Amino acid sequence: MSINSTLKKEGIKVIGQLNTLEINKIASNISEIISKAFPEHNINQSDLFISIARLNMYIAEMPNDAMAKYFYKNNSIYFSKNMNLDDINSLAVHECIHFIQALTNRNGKLLRLGLYNLQGTNNNGMALNEAAVQHMAAIATNSNLDTVKYYNMELSTESPDFYPLQTALLNQMMYFTGTYSLYHSTLYSNDVFKNTFIAKSSSKTYSKIEKNFDLIFEYESKLAEETYKLSVSSEEIKNLHKIKKINSRIDDLKAIIFEKTLETQNLIVINCFNHELSSIKTLEDVKNFQYNLYNFKHVLISTNNYNFFNDFYIDMMNKLEERKEFILKYGNILTLDSLTNELSTIESNSFGFQFFKNLFSKLKLLFEETVREKEVDK
Repeated sequence: MSINSTLKKEGIKVIGQLNTLEINKIASNISEIISKAFPEHNINQSDLFISIARLNMYIAEMPNDAMAKYFYKNNSIYFSKNMNLDDINSLAVHECIHFIQALTNRNGKLLRLGLYNLQGTNNNGMALNEAAVQHMAAIATNSNLDTVKYYNMELSTESPDFYPLQTALLNQMMYFTGTYSLYHSTLYSNDVFKNTFIAKSSSKTYSKIEKNFDLIFEYESKLAEETYKLSVSSEEIKNLHKIKKINSRIDDLKAIIFEKTLETQNLIVINCFNHELSSIKTLEDVKNFQYNLYNFKHVLISTNNYNFFNDFYIDMMNKLEERKEFILKYGNILTLDSLTNELSTIESNSFGFQFFKNLFSKLKLLFEETVREKEVDK
């Protein structure tokens, strides 16, 4: 498909091309915004300016109030005619981050876009990457957390108007991973964030969450289409039956989005906190776990009659108390690795040392095999 055909399909109508002076001004503003927002990721402002300044930039009529769009095939960014180019907003930064993260082969084929790996078999991750890019764009433009309500769910996000559900869920994932791995993977198109989250939960959990992000995005797109149909049909009184059918589809789509969002939240809560609970070895760990569990409420998506987290909280506190009592009675909980390390303090050439070293090596292998089997059964 040609660029013109793609633009037409996207609903973009080019008005004119920006001149060199205008492009350099935009490149200067955006390179400064991004490099200052993420200094720990070694973004060279000068190099970024040169790269962005080489982009083709156009003013265009954009669909659905969109402010900007990056196309990797022709290395171009299209800005809405309604956008003030002297006041770069998060959507313009969003598209420039897409430019930074685009990874192509020698033939210009897109291989990866941040968290979205197009070389895999399932091609999931598009919505997760969009959420990550929008989160970073909002942070770069100094957006504050805002509490909003969508589909009868109350949530906090830095991006209340764009990908609010996905960015709110992403904040929950970052609650366990921190921001560094997410920003690094989003900018440099690698698996650091993915592997970090898997280490805090499981591979199966990450894959399910990644898929749910895409499904929520897909159903929201369908919802937008049905809402548009409703606005058109509502102009004709004779279409009452058609309007009723559209409203029914809208209600169904909202219910699915509601269900998938809470399902994703529950996946994050269950798997991440259970993993953290299993890692508790000291009283300090107990204290930290209690603090993390209690403060998760600040990133929780809430709705009427949602009791899952409260019930989970009570269950976790009971299990935490059991861990605490065990540590108080028997001391810090030792893992097979820590036991092996302690044995290394014994004279290594003694028969007793060799015996216990071999024993714990076998136990460790057995333990790891059991864990792998459990992962497969999940």
